[in-house]
Amino acid sequence: MSVIRPKPPEDPIAYDRTAVWPPGGGSTASLDACAAGLERARTDVLGSADVVMPDRLLDDYNTGGGRAGSQLFAILQAARQIRGIVDRVIVLGDGCGGLAARAIFESCAHPYHNELCRGERGGRPRLSFLGPDLDNDTLQGLLDVVAPAGKPRGSDLLDQWAVIVARESGSVAVATAATRLLLAALSESVGGDQIELARRVVPISGQADGFADLAASIGCASVFTIPDDVGAGDSVFTPLSLLPAAVAGIDIVRLLQGAAAMNRRFREAQVSENPVLQCAGVSRLMAEQGGRMRVLASRNSQLAAVCRWHERLVPHQSAPLTTHLVVREPRRDPLVVPTLTGCSANEDGLDHLVGTSLPDLLAAARTTATQAMGPADTILLPRVDEHSIGQLFQFLVLTKLVESPTDGSPSASIAASRKSNHDGQDSREQAK
Repeated sequence: MSVIRPKPPEDPIAYDRTAVWPPGGGSTASLDACAAGLERARTDVLGSADVVMPDRLLDDYNTGGGRAGSQLFAILQAARQIRGIVDRVIVLGDGCGGLAARAIFESCAHPYHNELCRGERGGRPRLSFLGPDLDNDTLQGLLDVVAPAGKPRGSDLLDQWAVIVARESGSVAVATAATRLLLAALSESVGGDQIELARRVVPISGQADGFADLAASIGCASVFTIPDDVGAGDSVFTPLSLLPAAVAGIDIVRLLQGAAAMNRRFREAQVSENPVLQCAGVSRLMAEQGGRMRVLASRNSQLAAVCRWHERLVPHQSAPLTTHLVVREPRRDPLVVPTLTGCSANEDGLDHLVGTSLPDLLAAARTTATQAMGPADTILLPRVDEHSIGQLFQFLVLTKLVESPTDGSPSASIAASRKSNHDGQDSREQAK
């Protein structure tokens, strides 16, 4: 067997706006008229933390002698230590970062990761997520799993668990109370051993968060701090989501490389070939026509958590513009409709589909469903893997930045540009 591993694919995601307006609707010209404003919007956001975060993490990690001192190295090291001592990690996240962590896990890990035995998981722990929509019975149910009746299950590795507490700015009392409940149960599970407790609690919080003081008193072995100026979008590529992903064995370096690839396209591609600027331009035009905001939808169950994260990032109005997330090909070999042995009368009526792949059947069903819906655009992923998901997250974060509706924002520049172009066109027509 060759020791040379094939390079994983790095195909770009694509954006399709052809179904947003009916044929001949004239909005293509309107979008072209936004070009100058979109260019200014790009300039406005290029220096923001959301844009530079993936590149900065990779640059620090790839610097020769500085790798061991980089945050990405620290994340990978902490994940490796956790994997060696527990078989389940509870991730408590009270904001967009926690939702992003779950979205990365559900899209990039094995769809039934938690159901596999430890060997089939490659020694990676199970992950259980709590928050931000936490309720009493869900937390109690999880405690029943890791510490029934408040007692540890046993000393076997498969009974051991840890907690990652991701605290973003504006944490509510519910999240703080849930943290205390988990810490109390974990302390009971390790028999009150403070050293062992410190190994099994990983705090991720803002610099001014009171939880940092609690973490210091516990003596946690790994502590991660998020700068106070990091917003909801920035938290996708911070320890808030990268650490849980690394614990589950997801290639977070490749995830960041996908985000960096999207950054390059955003910086370098002209407006007509720039998926972020095209998507943001459509959002602006639709907002002007009917107050629509973007909502994601997908028939791929692996992307459902991405849609939930985006809903928290960009709350939509009552008349949203639907953006479909479509996957071009499966990550694994396609399943094919087989011949049904023992039946001779075509009882289920599927004999004519023998040999047809399941992805082809799903694509046909998706096409039929989307044709019956209203205005919609599409983001096309080559497949669901770390590189594509990294691109997708950064695509959505950048689009949000460019289409921001606040005064003096990129969107305001777009609107001003369109007005200027239209006024100039009117003047030329009058001159004729």
